[in-house]
Amino acid sequence: MVQATYHFPDGFLWGTATAAHQVEGGNDNNNWSRWEAEPGHILNGDRSGSACDWWRGRWKEDLDRAAETGQNAHRLSIEWSRVQPAPDRWDEDALDHYREIIRGMRARGLTPMVTLHHFTDPLWFYDQGGWEQEAAPALFEQFALRAVEAFKEMVNLWVTVNEPNVYVFSGYMGKDFPPGKSDTNAAFAVMRNLIRGHAAAYRAIKRVQKNSSVGFALNYRSIKPASASPFDHALAKFAHNSFNDSFARTLQTGVLRFSAKRAAIPEALGTQDYLGVNYYTRDLVRFAPLARKDMFVKRAFPPGAELSPNGFIANVPDGLFEALHWASQYNLPIYITENGIEDSTDELRPRYLVEHLHQVWRAVNFTYPVRGYFHWSLVDNFEWERGWSQRFGLWGLDVQTQARIRRRSVDVYAEICRQNAISAEMVQRYAPESFDRLFPDR
Repeated sequence: MVQATYHFPDGFLWGTATAAHQVEGGNDNNNWSRWEAEPGHILNGDRSGSACDWWRGRWKEDLDRAAETGQNAHRLSIEWSRVQPAPDRWDEDALDHYREIIRGMRARGLTPMVTLHHFTDPLWFYDQGGWEQEAAPALFEQFALRAVEAFKEMVNLWVTVNEPNVYVFSGYMGKDFPPGKSDTNAAFAVMRNLIRGHAAAYRAIKRVQKNSSVGFALNYRSIKPASASPFDHALAKFAHNSFNDSFARTLQTGVLRFSAKRAAIPEALGTQDYLGVNYYTRDLVRFAPLARKDMFVKRAFPPGAELSPNGFIANVPDGLFEALHWASQYNLPIYITENGIEDSTDELRPRYLVEHLHQVWRAVNFTYPVRGYFHWSLVDNFEWERGWSQRFGLWGLDVQTQARIRRRSVDVYAEICRQNAISAEMVQRYAPESFDRLFPDR
């Protein structure tokens, strides 16, 4: 048997990622809490409810588990609606609560990466127009300023906005997220304002904390044509430009090009210190002239790819290398801010994990400046419009009892984190089906 080890750079961050609404529970003051309460929006009528019970303190045991299994970082988000529950009121108790969590992360040896916007908006903000309103960037800037003032002694790695492309496509084109619109004009306005909000938050953080590292997290979807047809190639290019390129490119050029529209946003220039990449899977796209509801696109996974239990994700590891190659063009440090698979059986996850991390190692050896990896997620959590139907956690969750369930992937990831490497022995033990792909006998 081949004996080899793929080593990662010294100081590499190994962590998991969570988001406030998905793990905290007990929040009825944001747009998602209202969306969940309206019938037909969430699969199986699920509600986030107590989620993972973090707001009442179970973050402590989960972060204990993260630290005890070799992780040295954690990405979490701050819930805007808790910190600013009304337009004229800031909740100091909520800020203290987040201080306690972040202080607890530091005490456990976990470097915090803090996200300011992860899909949820306060109801007061949402009801006055949300990100469609021109005032949105300035309102978000105020929140960012309050957060950095509160946590500046403990945090210097900030994510302004998580997956702005998903927020726009799912909420303003696909109807899966609130407000459930299908309106390209509204989608363009929201994308423009999210970019302006990111830029305003970036500058607010830098005013307070000059040595901070500030970026955003993009959901990179590998999009390929399904055939040699010029229509499919043109469609794949258009989808890539709109979904993957638009936000990041604007920060480089100062001009937003999205959905056949354009707008100058000069204040966005140079407002990122790193690029966060979320990667899950690849789509093949085919032009479908009768599929008006789906914007004339038929999507499929690559033939023969292993699928997650619900058929939501295909295991396509080289798509992560593609995402990192794409990110490298910006000449900035790169963090993989999310990567994972829904798998309640934990059969596919070990293979998915080691095969994707092998692609990260390849990227590092191409001298791409990858600084860290955050697995999605630490524990099963509420997965937005898909409710509790998907289980992304290294640790399982019994939603009724709040019991945590140790999965085999906990041990896989723990060994990688502790060794800062992927070894042949490790892959043979946890993911033998992947061994020949990662360690060919040549």
